[in-house]
Amino acid sequence: MKSAKNGWKYAVFVLGVLLLAALVMDFNSRMADLSRLTDEREVVRARATGLSQTKAALEADIAYATSEAAVVEWAHVDGHMLQPGEVPVVPLAAEQVTPVPTPRPVVTQPPMSNWERWLSLFVGPGRR
Repeated sequence: MKSAKNGWKYAVFVLGVLLLAALVMDFNSRMADLSRLTDEREVVRARATGLSQTKAALEADIAYATSEAAVVEWAHVDGHMLQPGEVPVVPLAAEQVTPVPTPRPVVTQPPMSNWERWLSLFVGPGRR
């Protein structure tokens, strides 16, 4: 009778350990999912911040492009137009200017004596 009672206790203990192992594995899986989702949330949050900054910059560009100042700038720079009272200035090319060449100095090495030539053969050039 004792062995049957011990058998049930052993079976309940084994089932409890298996249940505990399953719960620990499920908890570990949930923690891994939480970590992955937290990292993904940070990436999405950074992307959303960048997009909102891009939106603000584009709205500022649209506001400038539809302003009077943009029209005036385009007229002066790209349209080559003048406002009343302005005098156009046209730069002219210089007349046949010949550039003067600058001479390059020629570097000459002092002549080496025979013993310096032999020394450079054994220890290499530049070492004396």
